[in-house]
Amino acid sequence: MTTTFVSTESPAAAGVPPTSEPSGILEILHDWVVTVDHKRLGIMYVVTGLVFLVIAGIEAFLMRLQLAQSGLTLVPPDTFNRLFTLHGTTMVFLVGIPIVFGFANYLVPLMIGARDLAFPRLNAFGFWIFLFGGALLYFSFVGGDGLYGAGSAPAVGWFAYAPLSERAFTPGNATDYWNLSVLVTGFGTIATAINLIATIATMRAPGMTLGRMPVYVWTMLTVSAMTLLILPPLSAAQIMLLLDRFLGAHYFDTQAGGSAIIWQHFFWFFGHPEVYVLMVPGFGFVSEIIPVFSRKVIFGYATLVAATVSIGAVAMST
Repeated sequence: MTTTFVSTESPAAAGVPPTSEPSGILEILHDWVVTVDHKRLGIMYVVTGLVFLVIAGIEAFLMRLQLAQSGLTLVPPDTFNRLFTLHGTTMVFLVGIPIVFGFANYLVPLMIGARDLAFPRLNAFGFWIFLFGGALLYFSFVGGDGLYGAGSAPAVGWFAYAPLSERAFTPGNATDYWNLSVLVTGFGTIATAINLIATIATMRAPGMTLGRMPVYVWTMLTVSAMTLLILPPLSAAQIMLLLDRFLGAHYFDTQAGGSAIIWQHFFWFFGHPEVYVLMVPGFGFVSEIIPVFSRKVIFGYATLVAATVSIGAVAMST
C-alpha cells in the first residue's frame, strides 16, 4: 500500500516565492494597462482593431442606407462626406494595420523561440500611441470647430487631397485632427515595425537560420520592411500639410506656387504598397495552417519565400 503525504508548508516556508494574482477588476485592468508582454499587447491590438471595425461598420451602414435608393435624404451631403472620411481612415489606419501587427506581436516571438519582442517598452509605446491617434480622429466630433464650437468631423476623404485640405477650403480644426491622428498612428506603426525587424534579426532560437524561419515570419519581415519605407514619406507630407495650415508654408497651395500633385505622390507612395501590407500576412497564415492540417511539409519553401519578398519589392516599385 502506498501512503501519500500532503505538505502543509506554506510556499514561502518551502522556498517557493509567493505569486500574487490580481484579485479585483481594478488590479486586472492595471495589469493590462501597464503590460509590456507581447501576448497581451497583441490581444489589445486585435481587440482595439475590432472595436474600430464595429465603428467603421456603422459608418458604412449609414452610407449604404443613404445610397439604397435615389433621392433619399437620410444622411445630408456634408454628413455623408464626413462618414466617408471617417470610415476610410478608420478601416485603413485603425483596423487593417493594427490587426496585422497585433497578430504579429502575439505570434512572431513564439514562432522564432523568443521570450518577447526586442524592445518590450517600445512595443507598449507603439500600441498606446496608436490608440491615442484613433482617439484624436474621433475627438474631432467635439473639437472640430474648436472646443467651444459646435464640433464636426473631417470631410476631406480618407486621402485628404490638396487643395481641399488647405485652410482656405476646410476651415476649423477637423482636418487638423485627421492629420494629427494619422501622423501619430503612423509613429506607433513605425515603432512596431522596427521592433519586429530587430526581433526577427537578433532573437531567433539557436539553429533557426533564415532558411528555417516559418513562412509567416518571412511575410511579417517583408511587411515590416515595407512599412518602414512607406510610412515616413506619408508622415513627412502630413507635417508639410500642418505647416501649410498653421504657418502658411504653401507646399500644396497651387495659387502660391505650391503643387497639389506632390501630396498625391506622397500619399499613394504609401497607399498602394499598403494594400500588400494588409494582404501578404494572409499568405503567411495560409502557408502555415494548410501544412499543419494536411500533415504535409510545405512544398517549395524557398520559392514561396522568394515570392513573398518579391511581392514587397514589386509593390514598392509600382
